[in-house]
Amino acid sequence: MERTCGNGTLRISDAGKTVTLIGWVARRRNFGALVFVDLRDRSGIVQIVFDENIADQIKDVRSEYILQVTGTVEVRKDANPKLPTGEIEVHAESVRIINSAMTPPITIADETDSLEDTRLKYRYLDLRRPILQKYMMLRHQVCMIARNTLDSRGFVEVETPILARSTPEGARDYLVPSRIYNGKFWALPQSPQIYKQLLMIGGMERYFQIARCFRDEDLRADRQPEFTQIDIEMSFVDENDVFGTVETLMKDIFKGTKNVDLEEHFIRIPWKECMSRYGSDKPDLRYGNEIHDLSSIFAGTGFQVFANVLNAGGIVDGIKFAHAAGKYSRKGLDQLQDFIKAGFKAKALAYLKMEKGELSGSIAKALSDTEKQALIQEFDMQDEDLVLIVADKAPVAQSSLGALRVRLAHELEIIPENEYKFLWVTDFPMFEFSEEEGRWVAQHHPFTAPKEEDVDKLFTDPGNVYSRAYDLVLNGYELLSGSIRIHDQELQAKVFEAIGLTMEEAKARFGFFLDAFKYGTPPHGGVGIGLERLIMVLAGTENIRDVVAFPTTNSSLDLMSDAPNVVDQRQLDILGIELSEKTKKNL
Repeated sequence: MERTCGNGTLRISDAGKTVTLIGWVARRRNFGALVFVDLRDRSGIVQIVFDENIADQIKDVRSEYILQVTGTVEVRKDANPKLPTGEIEVHAESVRIINSAMTPPITIADETDSLEDTRLKYRYLDLRRPILQKYMMLRHQVCMIARNTLDSRGFVEVETPILARSTPEGARDYLVPSRIYNGKFWALPQSPQIYKQLLMIGGMERYFQIARCFRDEDLRADRQPEFTQIDIEMSFVDENDVFGTVETLMKDIFKGTKNVDLEEHFIRIPWKECMSRYGSDKPDLRYGNEIHDLSSIFAGTGFQVFANVLNAGGIVDGIKFAHAAGKYSRKGLDQLQDFIKAGFKAKALAYLKMEKGELSGSIAKALSDTEKQALIQEFDMQDEDLVLIVADKAPVAQSSLGALRVRLAHELEIIPENEYKFLWVTDFPMFEFSEEEGRWVAQHHPFTAPKEEDVDKLFTDPGNVYSRAYDLVLNGYELLSGSIRIHDQELQAKVFEAIGLTMEEAKARFGFFLDAFKYGTPPHGGVGIGLERLIMVLAGTENIRDVVAFPTTNSSLDLMSDAPNVVDQRQLDILGIELSEKTKKNL
């Protein structure tokens, strides 16, 4: 089918050329003898002018009809600065209606008031919106840059299996029943973790894959049940080698897509320090407002509430927001208190305001003059400054103030736009205690190496064992997780024992993997970069569904294809599956 160029590629330099275009009718406007049509294809929109000699041929044409138009590019008398093609228009000389269309159930434009559920149901129409096509092309561009950058650094792209063995340690697996072996199941991979480590044992040394991953977990605005990772693994490396590779990749991606030059090296902060300063392991560094430990100021305090917390081993933390005192009434501050009580189990939120050189607020009368002056000096408080204080166990106080830091930054609109602040968070805790299972579990995964100086605490003090795991954070989003892996058989056995797995249990779950360790496993490490989250930041959207071609809802439903759905009894019989009566009633 003849087509000389993309609709959105025409410019004033093309004036006088004869072109043949194809696309969808985005808008039609009648002006007496003249009809104007905005014709859209993937490259953009151009205005087509139909005069009285040809207008009758499109009298029945409406939005989303597909037209093939041949005409001459002319300079527009009334340029449209909002369109890249706004200086020209195409004077139609012939037209062919390629296909008709029903009236769309959604508005196909960047600015749309259509409900998200409706747009998801008709996603194939939603994808015609230029903004979504821009996101899809951005995603493609990032993947191509990643492939080229990693190829140039000696990495080999290898595909790993989608149907794999279930290794229940971490998030829930999606299970796939076997037809040939009834009663047995495949699992869709949560990541290519074991396979990429086997590739290192197999001598590949530098591997990458743009890998599809699956996790059956509760969803959030920045998460989908199936997602994509730029997966990387490297042999004979330490953290510095991994960081250097990832930083180079990020520099190439941001230069290639945004023409932004990133800093030479990204900041590194250990997890423990990150929590004490920001109350989060994925802090947004585009603004300050760090948490201050005020415990020393209140040592020996006469304020009994704080004294009780400190005597019980807790802490007193505070955070300042400049020029915010007048923006939060008592009702607004009560809402902040309810927020941390409900979400973080904090006991209370105290506040202080600086007004005309004097401190006022919920605890001002309970503090000594010495404590007040120490607080003013600690925060460098000026008139109209607001300080929020939480006294509680360290995790509660830190996470509460970390959440308030994010909330008030948005409410006070202090977050700079078009800035990209990367941060490596390092030295994560090796284990966390699972109340549900009654045991210590791996916080990252059980193949993560502990820090050498903490190995002797694996059994005596697992809560204070730190790992060689790391995250890369960008503007408050966790972009990747990774670690240096265990490559020593004895150490791997100790880690399994520390999380309550006997070697028999470990072999039952990971036997083929552990067997491979016997044949010379190289030191290795890697990362899994969340592609969708990276594209979200690059695109400037906060909805992960915007950067996924066919996403699901927050309840994991595909509204377009109505999946998941029931299957017929014959299929279940072949798979050897029988539904419970309770399940049948709920269908």
